[in-house]
This record gives sequence, structure tokens and C-alpha cells, in this order.
Amino acid sequence: MIQPAHPIPGTKVPCYAFASNVDVSRHIAQMIAHIVRERNSVGQIAVLGLPTGSTPVGVYQELIRMHREEGLDLSRVVTFNLDEYYGMAPDRLQSYHRWMHENFFDHVNVPPQNIHILDGQVPLEAVDEHCRQYEEAIRQVGGMDIVLLGIGRNGHIAFNEPYGTRQSRTRLVTLDPVTRRDAASDFFHEDGVPMQALTMGVGTILESRRIVLMAFGEHKAGIIRQAVEGPVDDRVPASYLQEHSSAGFYLDDASSAQLTAVATPWVVGRIEWTDELIKRAVLWLCEKTGKALLKLDGNDFRQHGLHHLLRHHGPSTAVAHRVFRWMMDTIEYKPAGREPKRVLVFSPHPDDDVISMGGTIIRLVEDNHEVHVAYMTSGNIAVFDHDASQLADLLAELNRRLGIDDQKSLDVEKEVAGALAHKQPGEPDSETVLTLKGLIRWSEAKAAAVVCGCQEEHLHFLDLPFYQTGLVKKKPISDEDVRLVRELIEQVEPAQVYLAGALSDPHGTHRVCADAIFRALRQIEAETGGRPEAMLYRGAWQEWPMDELEIVVPLSPSDLQQKKQAIFRHESQKDSALFPGPDDPREFWQRAEDRNRATADQFNRIGLPEYYAMEAFVRWRG
Repeated sequence: MIQPAHPIPGTKVPCYAFASNVDVSRHIAQMIAHIVRERNSVGQIAVLGLPTGSTPVGVYQELIRMHREEGLDLSRVVTFNLDEYYGMAPDRLQSYHRWMHENFFDHVNVPPQNIHILDGQVPLEAVDEHCRQYEEAIRQVGGMDIVLLGIGRNGHIAFNEPYGTRQSRTRLVTLDPVTRRDAASDFFHEDGVPMQALTMGVGTILESRRIVLMAFGEHKAGIIRQAVEGPVDDRVPASYLQEHSSAGFYLDDASSAQLTAVATPWVVGRIEWTDELIKRAVLWLCEKTGKALLKLDGNDFRQHGLHHLLRHHGPSTAVAHRVFRWMMDTIEYKPAGREPKRVLVFSPHPDDDVISMGGTIIRLVEDNHEVHVAYMTSGNIAVFDHDASQLADLLAELNRRLGIDDQKSLDVEKEVAGALAHKQPGEPDSETVLTLKGLIRWSEAKAAAVVCGCQEEHLHFLDLPFYQTGLVKKKPISDEDVRLVRELIEQVEPAQVYLAGALSDPHGTHRVCADAIFRALRQIEAETGGRPEAMLYRGAWQEWPMDELEIVVPLSPSDLQQKKQAIFRHESQKDSALFPGPDDPREFWQRAEDRNRATADQFNRIGLPEYYAMEAFVRWRG
């Protein structure tokens, strides 16, 4: 059942926040199905403008389900895809032509002649005519009934990059550097991402009778705020949607988090003051005034629009002391308690454990807890080719010197060299190369955990099936994935589990791994009546907001130094990682150190004890 959306007031385009990306996807699929059924009932076609990428996958999956289980007839549907990389053959892994067929068209009854996708291989001299014909095809069917959009971190819609014009039509464009960096994981490296693409224009999109934009995740929150609360600006192409009479933004909680009515609802009107909102408002007031909690006075509250908070929960000293006590209660030197117990840390990738909570692992070991770490995936696609080649060379020379089956080693070295030499940009690795890359991550994970004090026999390499594709695109979570996770939990019998809490990314590895753990924990609880306490940590780029923190573990300078030494053991990810993530030149150890120091600084600024660094967690409540 779809949970109801929360309309967000104060935006220039109607915005709706849902509890999860699943609810957003189901709602939009039903919206599309309604249009299709309505047109079917009078024998007319329904014309859809369709995107690719991780954001709309859930919509396509729900439409496929409705087609199979509810008889949704798509035989009168006509589709126009938004874009395609230029120079891209339709059978390439990264081709949007191939993506659409694998993820949607191959599973429903849209007639092939009704499917329109821009041709990435049209000769350069024929591009203008090809784009003109695409526009003409849209006009001939009477225009699009609905266009489904995602949004880039730079505000692009389709491949309409910043500084394009509102009147633009289908054309060849040069991709923005931010767009190319965000696409790097699909091509195994930014160097493999095409420089140009064909795209439907902003003017073409705005002629659709209805426009639906979807966005998931906190990394989209800033650009969403600019698009719906800022001015119409060619620097943010999505802001042009403000000029459409039937456009809407459909968001999960994370992507809507920076909108004024969500982040600071007291600014836009009266609210019901819960403990959570009181904490958020008072911490916001500390930031606005630059004051510590216990230095806030009544004038601070009144001058920043919080007089109604004082009216119901004042005086100011009482409210500030209340939040002060709440924040003090989050500081925990012994996160698993004083009595020795077993703890299980789940690490989606081989380095998430030490990057995100290495200091806490050190503390748990020092407190005499039996710490187990489960590495859920091999991480083998995130290793440079030269590292695999170097390992093959090392193994061959080692075996030659020790007289250990040196011919086989030479054969492997030759095979790896040949596979890497003939690999085209964006192509997956061979099984042998993937095995070598997986071994690199395996050895680094073990070395890093040992630096934190873990016992080697307490390290578990699950290598979950969903990840074993050799591609950036992974398989959906399966019962087998859940079974492996559950068996480990039942084998270890931990009192406490830790897992990555970057839950807003609908198809990232962290999200998939968390889903497997949650399902396993729910099964255990349903059958036994209890489960381990589950604590969520954040990844390399974000920390939990201050008002959400529940447990914060102080780290000393020596703790942080030891944590950094553990991160250094992941040499394949040091200096320059294959997939470094959002625009951020810092290495992972620098990001971790800066984040942990920043959390401690935040506590200090609001008047709490001054610590060197901190790692933060929230509880999962099922």
C-alpha cells in the first residue's frame, strides 16, 4: 500500500514528499496507468516521454507488474525517450536504447513501431535532420501526455545542461563536467563517458501536457531547493518547470529535506511542536545566532520567529536546558555497554567499516567486546586495471622464485594483460581480472580490520549474489542474499549490529545491503520475538543531522590516528579512487577525519564538552 504524500507548502512548483522512493515510484506508475487506461477506454493513444537511469527504475518495475498481474494494456502507448549518448551503439552496455529494452520494453506490450529512441550513431552531418524528425514525430502524435524526468546535481533535465535556453529543441549537446562525473560509474571511469549526447529540448519538454519530476536522496536536496524555491534561472534548467501549469516534483524525504517548509517549518506557519521539532528548532537557533544552547535568551527566540515555541514550552532557559540534556545524553563512551558481548558490523563495501566507524570499532575492541565484521560485497569493480596487472605480475614472479607452478602463473599474467589491453572503455572485466581485483579488496579489508584490533577469524566475506554481475548495475536483492545475511546473524548471535544508513539511494549498494539486513532482522524478530539492536552509520560524505543523532562516540587523537592507519590499508582506494563519489578532491581518510572533527566542533559550538572527534549513529526501529 502506498503511504500518502505530504504536500510541501511554499514552493513555486507543487512538491510532494513521500516516506520512501518505493512509494514515489508506485504513485507515479499509477498516474501513468490512469492516463493509459483512460486513453484505452476511448480508443486513443497515450504518449509518454521517458527517462533512463536509477531514478525511474521503480516506476518501470511497477508498470511491468501492473501489466502482468492487473492486465494493464500498453498496446496503444507511444513513447519518446529523452536522450541518448552520442556515438553510442544501441547494443553497448551504457546505451539508453539497450537500457530501456532490458528494463521496460522487453517486459510489456508496447509495439516496437511505437517506441522512439534517439539514434546515438547518426552521422554528424545528419544530426540536425534526425533531431528535426524526432520533433516532427512528437507533433504528429499530438504531443506528449506526460513526461517523466529525473534531475541532475547541476539541475539538468534530460541532458539540458546549465545555461541552455528555455526554447531549446531536440539537439546535440556537450555534457557538463558534473554530468560526466556522475555517469562515471556506469562507464567504470570518467574517461569512458562520452563528451556529447542527443537530448530532447527544454522547449519540447515544456509542451507536454503534464510533467512529473522524481528525485531521491540527500545529494539531490540542494538542487531541488534551487529549482522550486529559487528564481527561474538558466543555471538551473529544472527551474524552467516553474513556468509549466501542470508540473510537479515527487520526492522522498531525503531529497525534500532542504526545502524551507521541511527543514524549518516554523518559518512558514504554525506547527505542532513535537520533541523532534523542538530539538531541530533550538539547534537551528544556535546556528543562526552563533550562540551555545545555554546562552540563548528570550530575545533570540522572538527575533527568529520562535515566540510561539516559548508560548507553549517556555521560558527560553527551560527550552534550551531541555535540548542541552537531550544532546548530552547522546554522548556515549561505551556504545555496546560495559559487559562484554558480541557485536556484528556490516560493511557493504570492503572499506565502509573503517571509513565510517573505524574509531567505534577500536573502542568496541578496547571494551573487550567480540567484534565481527561482515564484508557484504567484493568491491571488485572499484579497482584500477593497473592494480590488477601489478598483482598478476607479482604473483607470477613470486611463484617463479619459489618454484610454485610458475607456468600457470605466467598463463594468468598473460591472460590478464590481454584482457586489459583489449578492453574497450565501459566494457566489463573478465572473470580472471574480477577475481584478482576482488582479492585486492579482500586483503585490504583484512589488513584494515586487524589495525582496528579485530581478530582475523571474526571477519566474514559474504560476497552476496546480487553484486556478482561484474557491472555497476547489480541484480535486485534476492531471498538468497537475505538468507546469507540471516545465517550469519544467527551464527554470531550479536547483541548489537551496525550497518550503513545511506538509505535514500534507491539502487546503491548501501541501500541494497541495508534492505537485506532489515529483511533478515524482521524475519528473526517475527520467529523469535526479538532481534539485536541495530545502529545505523553514515558513509564517506554525509553525517547525520545534529537533531537526529542518538549515539555519538567521542574519539581521542590516538583513536583517530589509528582509524586513519586502518583506512590507509585500502591502498587501491588511496590517492585516487576509481569511483571517488561526489565532487570532492579529498581522499577517503581526509573526508573521514574532517567529518569526525566537524561533528565534535558542532557539539562544542552548542556548548557541550569539547572533544577531538566523534562518530555518530542513529537507531533503526524497524
